[in-house]
Amino acid sequence: MPLEAVSAVSQPQASAASTAPKQNLDSEVFLDLLVTQLTNQDPSSPMDTSQMISQTTELATMEQLTALATTSSEAFALDMRQAATALVGRQATYEGDDGQPVTGLVEKVSFAGAVPEVIIGGTAVPLDQISAVAPATSVPD
Repeated sequence: MPLEAVSAVSQPQASAASTAPKQNLDSEVFLDLLVTQLTNQDPSSPMDTSQMISQTTELATMEQLTALATTSSEAFALDMRQAATALVGRQATYEGDDGQPVTGLVEKVSFAGAVPEVIIGGTAVPLDQISAVAPATSVPD
């Protein structure tokens, strides 16, 4: 009985939707590791219940620390905004391009960037570059 020729098999195409590996350890990765560990464990000596509880506790702790870090960052950003807003109408000093201190009235605040900027005499100055603050002086008429 004659055999028919077999045609070449095409190579599988790489999926365009393939995902890049995660670069940080989050709860999803932690759970994947735990499930993999449980799936591949030795049936003759399964994971101890106390180990399972310990790893679950570690997951919960990691999630709470992540939430706390996020909340802390948001609180810091809000504090910077409040500090910048409190400078409006006051005299502020910063180091100019020539290295000399420049003092002027804070006219307004911009929250466009990660660090709030105060506008002094038309110049945007990052809040963390303000070196001194004083009450506004009255200008004689």
